[in-house]
Amino acid sequence: MAEAVTGPETRTADARSGAPCLVLPPRFTPPAQSMRRAALAAGWRVHRMTSWRVTQPPKGPLVLYGEPLFAVAVADQLRLTLVAPDDGWLPRLPMRWTRRVVDMARFEDAQALTTRRFVKPADAKCFKAAVYAPGEMRAIDADPDTIVLISEPVIFEVEYRYFIADRRVHAASIYIRDGDIADGADETWPAPADEAAEARAFIDAVLRDPDVDVPAAVVIDVGRLDTGDWAVVEANPAWGSGLCGADPRAVLPVLLQASHA
Repeated sequence: MAEAVTGPETRTADARSGAPCLVLPPRFTPPAQSMRRAALAAGWRVHRMTSWRVTQPPKGPLVLYGEPLFAVAVADQLRLTLVAPDDGWLPRLPMRWTRRVVDMARFEDAQALTTRRFVKPADAKCFKAAVYAPGEMRAIDADPDTIVLISEPVIFEVEYRYFIADRRVHAASIYIRDGDIADGADETWPAPADEAAEARAFIDAVLRDPDVDVPAAVVIDVGRLDTGDWAVVEANPAWGSGLCGADPRAVLPVLLQASHA
């Protein structure tokens, strides 16, 4: 059953009934907790679900944030449209931004690959995104029609995450370094200023390119390859992306555009 959060948050919601309402999942992860605090500080209402079934829909402008399966299930019940990049977004990007050829195919086609390639599900987690040698994917049990993305293997030394709305960066954070989550020993997400500036200059250039179709709200990850070049890693829906070290207060306006009635 869905229910409004009790205690001080309910009183805040009653006092500000016209404010946006942030809908959170039952599994109260650290990112969800951070978004809750930011929303309340901004005068928003908060509605934490106790299950994925909506029985008492919250009122007012609704804003979703949570793991993708939760968001899709709840959005359908609340009759909300979720803004997200489509499966072909990365393959359509010009190579000047991807630095590699990215193809979209069916899982069945990927199983027949004769060269070593990086393969990931386009919109699911039905198998591990990884570099596969010829024949290795035949052992994976997945729907033959599952859409996958295929690219030549590359090495990203570091990755940065950007929360974007209206083609403008609202919040940013380092994400991965040398294949590991870059949260640091004390979860401060440390990043060298010059490196962060390079990453920001790159994503800003991508967003200025009229050949790049950018959803109204989106998260784009970019990274520096072992060649020294910067490239787009992937794009994901803002409503289902982890914050890393991004400022949750700055993420709120992105989420506001990421789901709508």
